Amino acid sequence: MKVSLIQMNSGQDKAKNLRDAEQLARQAIDQDGTKLVIFPEHFDWAGGTPKDKVAAGEAERDGPAYDMCRKLAQDCKVFVHSGSFYETAPGGERVYNTSVVFNPQGQEIARYRKIHLFDIHTPDGLRYGESDAVAPGTATAVVDIDGIKFGLAICYDLRFPELFQQLRLDGAEAIALPAAFTLQTGKDHWEVLLRARAIETQCYFLAAGMTGPFEQNGETRYSYGHSLVCDPWGHVIARASDGVGFVSARIETARIVETRKQIPLASHKVL
Repeated sequence: MKVSLIQMNSGQDKAKNLRDAEQLARQAIDQDGTKLVIFPEHFDWAGGTPKDKVAAGEAERDGPAYDMCRKLAQDCKVFVHSGSFYETAPGGERVYNTSVVFNPQGQEIARYRKIHLFDIHTPDGLRYGESDAVAPGTATAVVDIDGIKFGLAICYDLRFPELFQQLRLDGAEAIALPAAFTLQTGKDHWEVLLRARAIETQCYFLAAGMTGPFEQNGETRYSYGHSLVCDPWGHVIARASDGVGFVSARIETARIVETRKQIPLASHKVL
């Protein structure tokens, strides 16, 4: 299966972000013949205050980001992973950070709401309080995409290996991880964590990232970018350059089988 990761620098102009996302996806489909497109976290809207984030939330279905992804899948006859967008949570006081996967008929086939929320102070002293606006999800998700089982996760989830072990137990052969890693953490941890999770689970990892500056709470902050694909052995087989664009790679099921045969981790587990 040919997959394409879309790397974006989204802001608070939702209509522009959606146009940019669709244009990049169509370029990837036309140029590389991709069968699965994955957008980054917050691809449709990024930045702002907690109040702005809640206001940017969409209904569970039929919002602008949802509709664009659904129509793209239908028009191009491909699978589309929405990266993530804000979905209004019950009560309307917070939102979920939500991924949706569409099949080539435009039907929703999976939904995942980010479980682990990014509440930290980075080394440069900036505070990130995702839970100020976002409610955590409670369920994992694995979906069949053209015969390959994909586990779903989002950004900060990457730091919690037990989540990926559960996805592996649930049959995952690849992991889709849209992200908006900070520059401070990304430069030291992004590739290391992705390769480690790939090796531990013996899954492909497809990590689509936001890149460059964005405005949050009146401050300019930076996302790391460097979208990349790891194979089950932990090799980086594709990586995006700096800036907006896309990167494509081929997922080979034989590589998954070979890796799991060479090191049969599943049969060696004792805990």
